[in-house]
Amino acid sequence: MQIITISREFGSGGRELGKRLADMLGFDYYDREIIAGIAANKDLDARFVENVMDAPPVWQTVSLTYGHSFALPTVQTLQTDLLLEQKKILEKIAQAGRNCVIVGRNADIILADYLPLSIFVCASMQSKVKRCIERADASEQLTPAQVERNIKRIDKGRSRTREIISGGKWGDRSQYNLIVNTTDWQIKQLVPAVAQFAEAWFQQRN
Repeated sequence: MQIITISREFGSGGRELGKRLADMLGFDYYDREIIAGIAANKDLDARFVENVMDAPPVWQTVSLTYGHSFALPTVQTLQTDLLLEQKKILEKIAQAGRNCVIVGRNADIILADYLPLSIFVCASMQSKVKRCIERADASEQLTPAQVERNIKRIDKGRSRTREIISGGKWGDRSQYNLIVNTTDWQIKQLVPAVAQFAEAWFQQRN
């Protein structure tokens, strides 16, 4: 079984890279399906779940230890509960034994025992803002400054969640097998090179 995990800065094109990579390699692809699974299992709206999980965690000093519960205020309890459910879903995906690409959700940390190829996708702020504006719904009408603030807010949440789960620093290049900088690139141009690297990496591991 081969698992590829993709962590990414918001607006860097990591989701598109993951989907195109899965299609090229013939792997299963998981992204919003994970949020949908959490929402279904908890009888919650998927958008609500995504907003809660992508927001900066409200706790500051509590280390998240899987398998333990905490007497925390309501929002903290909800965030912890959703993270535990996410862990269960990711482990179920891995236990299915199929080759797959998983975008986000700290899958590289949660599934570390499965030795995934861990990729981090980044880009310059200018490039991320441009990509977000190009892909935004016509009704959003956001200025570049507003988009940049949104990018920083979301990435702050991702960073804090990773720190709580693993004690590691989100985006620390030493934690990933491959760093892909998408600045000034069309994602589809990068996919063949990333696929070639992935195939070589798994062959070497075996």
